[in-house]
Amino acid sequence: MGKADPRNLERAAILLLSLGEDSAAEVFKYLTPREVQQVGMAMANLQQITRGDVESVLEDFRQEADQFMAVTLGSDEYIRSVLTKALGTDRAAGLIEDILEASDGSSGIDALNWLDPASVAELIQDEHPQIIATILVHLERDRASAVLELLNERIRNDVILRVATFGGVQPAALQELTEVLNNVLSGQGTKRSKMGGVRTAAEIINYMSSSQEEAIVSALRDMDADLTDRIVEEMFVFDNLVDIEDTAIQLILREIDIGSLTIALKGAPDELRDKFTKNMSKRAADMLLEDLEAQGPVRMSRVEAEQKAILQVARTLAESGAFTLTGGGDEYV
Repeated sequence: MGKADPRNLERAAILLLSLGEDSAAEVFKYLTPREVQQVGMAMANLQQITRGDVESVLEDFRQEADQFMAVTLGSDEYIRSVLTKALGTDRAAGLIEDILEASDGSSGIDALNWLDPASVAELIQDEHPQIIATILVHLERDRASAVLELLNERIRNDVILRVATFGGVQPAALQELTEVLNNVLSGQGTKRSKMGGVRTAAEIINYMSSSQEEAIVSALRDMDADLTDRIVEEMFVFDNLVDIEDTAIQLILREIDIGSLTIALKGAPDELRDKFTKNMSKRAADMLLEDLEAQGPVRMSRVEAEQKAILQVARTLAESGAFTLTGGGDEYV
């Protein structure tokens, strides 16, 4: 799908609403969990579209457009049905609630999730660290991490410490913050479970590059060793995948490229390699092991980048309710 441009998402939503449940469900099967959530939110946010809107979206398919003019708008049941058909009841359940809750009056804070991280960083960099922390805990974890990496080191360390100790924000205070930022922000509709605390701090750090992780954990340890230990205990690193259930590994394998996995497993413990290969077909497992054996030297930065990408897939699936991830404090020193 590329960059999540709001207009492109709206056009995708109109197209899927035009297709009918079964066809739309088939399309969803080919999207990543992140894309399913983004398009689903766009579908839920559609209010009213014209025939001209539909014709514009279907400009490459004008001959077929007439038979798909009956578009179902703003239908929660349609979204539930399509996602359930595409993902199955268990995987769809949590994601549906996220989409429908986020689509109900959350245009303020959600707007920052559509902005480029550099734009968000520029917007908030001069604010007090507590205000920055308040904003970041309301953002999606990968977006918050990208924004945090763009701030200077001193502010970054201060902010992540405040995220880890964040105890929530009163509606009145959040409303005042909204007004200060010229109505760019709004916390309404944001679920309590997605706000700050040690786990949120760990999740944000997890999205950072390895060098940034090491730097921020080291700095945090100098400020508050006990709190840092709690954050590290909540962090989930690539080697921790050996501890999740086989069904979770199978779901991850469906979403990732085997070439990426081959690089990510470079130098990995044998038990982690075995964890993946035993959940693959024998032919696929043999090919993976052959590729690993034939693989030449690979830059550590590239290995870490592929591991991060696979971890992001795992976290996205876990956030959708597909399975549960647990931290691995012993893996980080």
